[in-house]
Amino acid sequence: MKMSNRYLLLLFALIFSFHSSLHAQKPSKKITIITLPKHHARISYGVQKLTIALQHAGYLVAEQSYKGTLPSGNAIIIGLLTDAPIEKLIGSAVNRPGKEGFIISDQGLKNKLLIGGADNSGALYGCLELADQIALNRKLPVNINMHDQPEMVLRGACVGVQKPALLPGRGTYEYPYTPQNFPWFYDKALWIRYLDSLAQNRMNSLYLWNGHPFASLVRVKEYPYAVEVDDATFKKNEEIYSFLADEADKRGIWLIQGFYNIIVSKPFAEKNNLKTQDRNRHIVPVIADYTRKSIVAFVQKYPHVGLLVTLGEAMEGVGQDDIDWFTQTIIPGVKDGLKALGRTDEPPIVLRAHDSDAPAVMKYAKPLYHNLYTMAKYNGEALTTYEPHGPWADLHRTLSNIGTVQIENVHILANLEPFRYGSADFIQKCVQAMHTVYGANALHLYPQASYWDWPYTADNTGGKRLLQLDRDWIWYKAWSRYAWDSKRDRAGEIRYWARQLGNKYGCDQAGGEAILKAYEQSGNISPELLRRFGITDGNRQTMTLGMLMSQLVNPEKFGLFSLLYNSEGPVGEMMSEYAEKEWRHQPHTGETPVKVIDSVIQQGQKAVEAIDKAFPRVSKDKAEFTRLKNDIYCYNAMAKSYAYKAKAALWVLRYKYSDSVADLEKALPELQTSLDYYKQLVKLTENTYLYANSMQTKQRKIPVGGNDAKMKTWVELLPVYQKELDNFKRNIDSLKSPQIQQKQKEVTVLKDAPVQFENSGSGSSSYQVNVGEAIYTDTSALIKNIAKELAGLKGIKLSRADQQKNGTTISFKSDKPVKVLVGFFNSKMPQYLSEPQLETDASANDYGQADIKIANAIQVDGLPPVNIHTYTFKAGANTLTLGRGAALVLGIIDADANIPVYDAGLSNEGNIKDLRWLFN
Repeated sequence: MKMSNRYLLLLFALIFSFHSSLHAQKPSKKITIITLPKHHARISYGVQKLTIALQHAGYLVAEQSYKGTLPSGNAIIIGLLTDAPIEKLIGSAVNRPGKEGFIISDQGLKNKLLIGGADNSGALYGCLELADQIALNRKLPVNINMHDQPEMVLRGACVGVQKPALLPGRGTYEYPYTPQNFPWFYDKALWIRYLDSLAQNRMNSLYLWNGHPFASLVRVKEYPYAVEVDDATFKKNEEIYSFLADEADKRGIWLIQGFYNIIVSKPFAEKNNLKTQDRNRHIVPVIADYTRKSIVAFVQKYPHVGLLVTLGEAMEGVGQDDIDWFTQTIIPGVKDGLKALGRTDEPPIVLRAHDSDAPAVMKYAKPLYHNLYTMAKYNGEALTTYEPHGPWADLHRTLSNIGTVQIENVHILANLEPFRYGSADFIQKCVQAMHTVYGANALHLYPQASYWDWPYTADNTGGKRLLQLDRDWIWYKAWSRYAWDSKRDRAGEIRYWARQLGNKYGCDQAGGEAILKAYEQSGNISPELLRRFGITDGNRQTMTLGMLMSQLVNPEKFGLFSLLYNSEGPVGEMMSEYAEKEWRHQPHTGETPVKVIDSVIQQGQKAVEAIDKAFPRVSKDKAEFTRLKNDIYCYNAMAKSYAYKAKAALWVLRYKYSDSVADLEKALPELQTSLDYYKQLVKLTENTYLYANSMQTKQRKIPVGGNDAKMKTWVELLPVYQKELDNFKRNIDSLKSPQIQQKQKEVTVLKDAPVQFENSGSGSSSYQVNVGEAIYTDTSALIKNIAKELAGLKGIKLSRADQQKNGTTISFKSDKPVKVLVGFFNSKMPQYLSEPQLETDASANDYGQADIKIANAIQVDGLPPVNIHTYTFKAGANTLTLGRGAALVLGIIDADANIPVYDAGLSNEGNIKDLRWLFN
């Protein structure tokens, strides 16, 4: 019995001790959060996040609705600055913040703290700011009197509801919303995580990009057959889309649906015997009616979702069609939808300037609709500079001065993927340039890498794939931080980011600063390389996969995109300009290729030294740090591979003037060194990355074509670069041989293929392509000189006036596959048809037409030189359709005919010697 009593006493003692221990662990600090009755869902969300932060800091939190009096204990009062209780507490003399702004203050408030928002978003951001301070310091701040508001009115990110490859039987951007195409789209938990991250970063807009989303989201009574998903999927889409819009709104995020013009659904196209998209098609009444009614249905169903309109790319460039489509189809569709709802307000419409004359469109649109925004790409489809200038800067300033808000779109980032990027300094300067150079006041941010493969990254982890929102946290955080306030002090920013990185990787301030230095040194490499050596700012070039020597020495033969050099970098010189000035002993201007060569070598080395310094200090998330460290090593290898290849290219360009084989021999060791560093890059990536670029279609052209998801890894490109070096060695040897003339290839004479024409345009006739022949039915322009390969072909003589008014359409039949030779005048003047350009036209290589085959192939009296492109067609009935503007149709040949790729030199402009043969 005594033993039992002892056990009972011991049990009671243990229970008492356990109870006391639990009691001791309970929060000793109590606080009440007070909200006003019937407050907005955004305030509820803010209170939720604030409560979690308080609880983690050891507070016991209660929440109650304001009923006329405040509790005697510690309390946080949350509401709008216009709410009577808040106005009474804060006083009327206080300066009020503007839209989305807030005040956090305990001044004159005994054991009380107030969060007052200029609007519901402001109150939300006030809650998030206080939560951040509590999380950082583990306690409530005291003696706080903080006023803040965002600098940019729109701060948004985007998700592409698109894929790396085209779907069978579909064109670019045509991806129905289905669980098979986008299983992640229906993952509510993933959406909540993503929306939470946007809110935490104070982003207030989310864009969904798709070519034609309407046929997945709404039904149009007059066109029931246009829906391209089954009933079950349609219901899923309704449910998830409404969920996404509601959850976004709770976080102060405006959901915006992007679409392209003119694209229609596949079943609609088939029913009406149309193509889903045709850049050269003018506005067709049935398509206009279908599109307008689709927008009406969308606005009625999702009245709080905005619209982002891309007029260009799927519609022929600049022209009256752009204006008519926006003012007679898009805007009326929105207004009809609002009228059906009985609404008089105007939800915003965002007009993309891409491939259209946005200022002209806005001139006609503003009288019809007032709540308009404009958007243009910041550095094209790349990140190149915080010193933009030239015609691209002029366009942005023009848009900013229209009187609406201009949104800067940081787009695609084809020169950054797939490696991690986190240069806070570069990003801050870019946002400052958006304000000071462009006059813009809004941001639209693309994923840092793998846009086409959302939500995953390209990392090969040997198991579960990484998510972009996790891996690229610093990308989103940096852009959003400076969109809120771009004028933050640099010294303070170094401390801030070092602390962020130190917390992530479990290291001290010195370790965090070293990681930041690695990010910032490596962060200059790709921008500098592209803006000084690249072909284009578009996603047809994958910068991290390298470039061919022929692209470095003759970039104009690969569709050189001039804006890259005259706008999207500091004032400086191209490789060819630098080489010519060196030869002529002329002074250099601005950023030169040699400066960039030296710069990227130093930056790569400094980045490696910094990440190595941080390595022993890391104690947390070591797997991710190892991946980051490998990326820094990748940047270093890539920088040196490019630098030594550029050195080699400068010697080759000197040979253009000197004709000295000794100059080529000096290039040889530089090219070998470049290849050695590329081999390092191959080793660093072959087991760590699944691909370099997430767009894996025939749109990708530089350094080589990416058809069928090939040539997307460094190991695939290595044989190409090895062969390039071997060819260069062989060709140098041949130049030193007395039999050098044997190196010249025999002229390939192209022959007409048998075809049957159905029509050849208005007033057309055939002619033999030879010197002295007239090229048009309605002008006296004669061929002055011609590449030998083209002589004697059967060309089609068209009306130049009709080409400029209506474009060119030629229908024909053939028993075998054929190539149509089209001559484009080498001029930017509007009367000439522009060469196929993937920067503005996603369909610009659908027929293999993107590349110049024979440059400067024809001289015509009084006209610019002519470049030859080829359009490949299958056997059967076909139609060649070209946009408006003067061009030449020089013949139709067998598809398997070998067309030499070279510069015929029939131009009067500069030294255009073609050096590509040295590497072939």
